[in-house]
Amino acid sequence: MKGYIEERAMEIARYIIDNNTTVRQAAKHFGISKSTVHKDCTERLVQVNASLAAEVRKVLDVNKAERHLRGGLATREKYLHMEGHR
Repeated sequence: MKGYIEERAMEIARYIIDNNTTVRQAAKHFGISKSTVHKDCTERLVQVNASLAAEVRKVLDVNKAERHLRGGLATREKYLHMEGHR
């Protein structure tokens, strides 16, 4: 693996852990795709820094467990916003 990819994976992981962000938020911050962020954090990082990979995995698992709640809140906000324009 190229050195810059390893550095990117570690930088993304630190960002996710420090800011407790989602894959989508990290992808937007770094200007890369969600799939690249996910691959960096779940596959590449394990080869480079296993302890950092375990930390970021905890954050990703929490995000996955809560995503149905976030989606519901976003939908609720959408329809509340739409009612205000009637």
